[in-house]
Amino acid sequence: MRFHHIGIACRNIIEEIAEIAKIHRILDQSPVVFDQEQNAELCLLTIDEGLKMELISGKQVESILKKRISYYHLCYEVDDFGAELDRLEKDGAILITPPKLAILFNNRKVAFLMVSYGIIEILSSRK
Repeated sequence: MRFHHIGIACRNIIEEIAEIAKIHRILDQSPVVFDQEQNAELCLLTIDEGLKMELISGKQVESILKKRISYYHLCYEVDDFGAELDRLEKDGAILITPPKLAILFNNRKVAFLMVSYGIIEILSSRK
């Protein structure tokens, strides 16, 4: 597993980009897209330190935002999606969102799991 990005929940992606830009230089920004599979608006930023941040707004993050939490998940890119998913579940991770195609990542597979330190997303390195 290779670290890919951190997921940040927000109410309004455009407003959040403006807040982030006050602190960090944004090197790259994807278009804001609506992903029907995840029922969320999404945008991927790369900031000057090289960190990628996925901004997520929509119903799926409303409950954590009500608690004033913006950290949502850590994403790891994996070469063998099925094997890594099996390994994580064997090691105690709980699958919370089964594999889906993610529009923000060119329809590569993603899945979300709960582990001891929070939610992780695994992202297939290929379609």
